[in-house]
Amino acid sequence: MQNVYTVTQVNSYIKNMFTQDYMLQSIMVKGEVSNCKYHSSGHIYFTLKDVKGTIACVMFASSRNGLRFKMTEGQQVVVNGSVDVYERDGKYQLYAREIQLDGAGALYEKYEQLKRELEERGMFAAQYKQPIPKYIKTLGVVTAATGAAVRDIINIAGRRNPYVQIILYPAVVQGETAAPSIVNGIHAMERLGVDTIIVGRGGGSIEDLWAFNEEIVAQAIFDCPIPIISAVGHETDTTIADYVADLRAPTPSAAAELAIYDIENLQDRLSEYAYTLQHMCHRVIGRYRQLTEQYNVRMRYLSPVNTIRMKRTQALSLEEHLQNAMESRIRDSRHRLAIYVEQMRGLSPLDKLNQGYAYASDDKGATLTSIDQVSVGDRMTVYVKDGRLSAHITDKQREEFDNETGT
Repeated sequence: MQNVYTVTQVNSYIKNMFTQDYMLQSIMVKGEVSNCKYHSSGHIYFTLKDVKGTIACVMFASSRNGLRFKMTEGQQVVVNGSVDVYERDGKYQLYAREIQLDGAGALYEKYEQLKRELEERGMFAAQYKQPIPKYIKTLGVVTAATGAAVRDIINIAGRRNPYVQIILYPAVVQGETAAPSIVNGIHAMERLGVDTIIVGRGGGSIEDLWAFNEEIVAQAIFDCPIPIISAVGHETDTTIADYVADLRAPTPSAAAELAIYDIENLQDRLSEYAYTLQHMCHRVIGRYRQLTEQYNVRMRYLSPVNTIRMKRTQALSLEEHLQNAMESRIRDSRHRLAIYVEQMRGLSPLDKLNQGYAYASDDKGATLTSIDQVSVGDRMTVYVKDGRLSAHITDKQREEFDNETGT
């Protein structure tokens, strides 16, 4: 009877055949990625296909170090691995150890690798970015001598500020000699001492723009002491030069607008500043004029002439007041004097003498008011209205008179 084998035995035998085939243990297969799935376990399952066939593939999580990009549908890749049989299902598949992008994808992988390296070296760091001067006199342009990029830069520069001098270095921007040509252009602008440099070209494929992804170009931009604006391609294109440059512009036209200040805008701002300054000056002058007038009034009030005038006025007022006081005092004194005169007149001996009375004094001039002051035989003098009389006392008699009636 013919030998009968189990399914497992057959699958195991076929697996052995695959294992013993040296070519299948290290093989590189090129194709398009399809049905790509990232499993939660970390494994990647996908299918490689070409026009006439497909092959199932898997990359285990332990081999993920051999993958430097994220796999997506439609990518052209080259898979390095081994072909083996999965015994349970009896199906063979490609076990991937390393996956690389093919063609343009390979360039992209190279681009990503250089980008990571330069970023780790700090060439993209913000602290190394130089500020772009606001007002420049000379602009260096490193690009192709012909093409839309240089025309756009010249047109924009002429419109924004025709006084800026543009110096063009006609560089090769595509092909094997492009990178050294761009580097030479940067060094030439350094020697000329321009204020700002624009390095760029128009858009294109990754192959067309590859010169701006070269390390020597990135190093030249990083080492340049003059601020550099990178203007490579269109809005969606980003190169290594864009990351290293001091400023990135999406297009050459935008780079010219960033590098050259709009002189009309500057003139408008200067006019606005002049108006504001004039208005502020008028306000300040008006305020100081008002203060000057106030100080003038105060100076007139506090000046020596005004002080003398005020003191003179005060002196005149005091003089008038004093004169009035003196006249009043004199009037009062005259009035009191008149009263005193009348009072004295009433007491005056002369008045009494005029009324027929006489005044007697002894020989020594003492007034005689009592008979006890003299003796018989003494001399005395009698004063009358119109003279005096000398007499001797021949007799004296005492009499009592009534003071109220005088008798």
